[in-house]
Amino acid sequence: MSAIFALAETAYENPIDTVEQLVSDQDWPFERCSDGDLAVCVSGSWCGYNLAFARSVEMETLTLSAAFDFRVPRPRRGELCVLLALVNERLALGHFDLAATEGMILYRHGVALGGGARAGAGQCEQMLQAALDACERFYPAFQFVLWGGKTAEEALAGAILDCRGEA
Repeated sequence: MSAIFALAETAYENPIDTVEQLVSDQDWPFERCSDGDLAVCVSGSWCGYNLAFARSVEMETLTLSAAFDFRVPRPRRGELCVLLALVNERLALGHFDLAATEGMILYRHGVALGGGARAGAGQCEQMLQAALDACERFYPAFQFVLWGGKTAEEALAGAILDCRGEA
């Protein structure tokens, strides 16, 4: 378990309870919208992220969405979609997409909880950490495309360094 979270491995009946305990332990502002929804605000190094956890009893899933605090201008949406495809190739968990109606970039990740499976603290922590890591890692690339006028390839090359070998 990472140093950020120290919740004992627990599997509540409702995974939103587990997430609520995780974010409460971090003193992050959150709102329990309903029995199946939780909204969290997290300050990153680039911007604030609005996280939403949702439990679907019918689909037996727990989903996480993270939204950036900016809108994508229509003229840059095509190049942004190319960047999203390149970024998604690099993600092991979750994916980014564009909510076209709102013009928002979203990170999304979901876990299946079928057959009576429960989401423990470790699994919820992994979802949360993967979202924050991905948002922080690729935020500069999104900015380069949206406001710097760069191509998707230029933005990705300028925003991240992939280390190879051993130091």
